[in-house]
Amino acid sequence: MASILKAVRSYARNDDPLAEAANAIALLVASSQPFYPLYVYWSVGPTIWPTAFTFLSTPFFLLVPALNGVSTVAGRILLPLAGIGNTVLSAAVFGVQSGVEVFLIPCALIACLLFRPNERMATYAVVLLAILSFTVFGRFYGEPAHAYTGEEYADFVALNAFSAGMLSCFIGLLGANLIAAARR
Repeated sequence: MASILKAVRSYARNDDPLAEAANAIALLVASSQPFYPLYVYWSVGPTIWPTAFTFLSTPFFLLVPALNGVSTVAGRILLPLAGIGNTVLSAAVFGVQSGVEVFLIPCALIACLLFRPNERMATYAVVLLAILSFTVFGRFYGEPAHAYTGEEYADFVALNAFSAGMLSCFIGLLGANLIAAARR
């Protein structure tokens, strides 16, 4: 187990502190995705087969550290784009009633945190994409893959709000660490 953790830390390491933060977020998300079906089962109900679609984004999250090794701008932009893509797909699969679009907030937060002042166009583009994903794309999703009950959707909203909130806290802690390191 120690050798696995050592390999993951080595994979996440980057000389650019913003890229290293992106790597940490990406690997946290990728490592939590296998548990999402269990969270849905425990929190929402037994119909979890639609959660399989969320695994389509896992390779993109896992690719972030490798891409950051080649181009930190490309790696840092891949992270929120993978998150937005996963959120849009999940909203189409589960329905907007699931509240999964709340994950667009940490995607926008990532874009605000991980780009330098001279890279603000990337920030603005990703934040705009998150806004458009929430305000426009939902009109085109059609029917969800499975219609959950009203009570199940309420539980879905609670699960997604809690999860997106905790992810936002993790991003905030990384941001606080970046600020503290910059002041040293």
